[in-house]
Amino acid sequence: MNMDLWILEQIATRDKKAMPLLSYPAVQQLFITVDKLVNSSTEMALGVRLIADRYNMPFATTYMDLSVEAEAFGATCTYHAMDIPTITGQLVSTQEQADALQIPEIGAGRTGKVLRALGKTLTLVTDRPVFANCTGPFSMAGRLMDVNEILLLTYEEPELVHTVLEKCTRFLLKYIKAMKLMGANGVIMAEPLAGLMSPGPMQEFSSKYVRRIVDELQDEEFVICYHNCSNAIEKKVDAVIATGAKMFHFGDKADMWELLNKLPKDVIVMGNISPSAVFMGDSTDKMATDTQALLRKCMVFQNFMISSGCDIPAATPLANIDKFFEVIDLGYHKAKLWGQIHRAYTLPEV
Repeated sequence: MNMDLWILEQIATRDKKAMPLLSYPAVQQLFITVDKLVNSSTEMALGVRLIADRYNMPFATTYMDLSVEAEAFGATCTYHAMDIPTITGQLVSTQEQADALQIPEIGAGRTGKVLRALGKTLTLVTDRPVFANCTGPFSMAGRLMDVNEILLLTYEEPELVHTVLEKCTRFLLKYIKAMKLMGANGVIMAEPLAGLMSPGPMQEFSSKYVRRIVDELQDEEFVICYHNCSNAIEKKVDAVIATGAKMFHFGDKADMWELLNKLPKDVIVMGNISPSAVFMGDSTDKMATDTQALLRKCMVFQNFMISSGCDIPAATPLANIDKFFEVIDLGYHKAKLWGQIHRAYTLPEV
């Protein structure tokens, strides 16, 4: 599939669709727990297909799991029944440890299961593009070095951080290339930790490395979607644009109106209903109110694709997700009808 053309079509179409980061609630339809899901390539593929059957989204997406790559490097991973796996402890804290850190082969840890799940997903989902998921280089390095420590080390021991980033980036180049060769149409790269830095360090320790991956792997058949759900990301737009990605996804703390005004109009910009406070934690009425407010505010931008602010939790009530799609379908349908009426009754200039 020509993804450059697909992006243009998504921007130009009047038949807009919602695209939340929606995968883990599939456990409710599969009747399994999250820890079982993430350890079974078959269950992961079936989950993506079930979500695609239930919701008419522009593309299907696999599972956002920021523990997979760090675990492959040797970090300790803790699994949970109804939450995503998490990395605990600190694998790298010194330059000696960074120098000795081995770049794992593709297939190490759960990367093999993730790739097998992608292959099975591609056989099950053929009616829309399929996006894989990966962790960004700085967020991965943060899980190897401890997310709090790495922010301090960017000032105190920058060479140590760069050593780990170089190895993370080299691994990601192989990992994402494997996804691309399998037939994925794109990848969502989660780089939230980078947003905790100021613009200069964000450019040096994150965007520069993301750009290397983008330049090597993104082309007309494969697109990279840059995800950052940190606060005040609209103040760091230059570092975001510097990644070179063709799609961007932002969290619920971001000002979508400001981002849409600052970002290029030929890229897709996605966000940002809160997955925890609204999707997971509130009523269907609140779901409808917040979705309507965001849609009315941002639907004027053709390159806006309404979404959740991050990955939707597994235990989110399906009724809330259903309401999200219902409100958006109705909102865009009314806008389309309004446009038809406006064009039909606009008097010609004389």
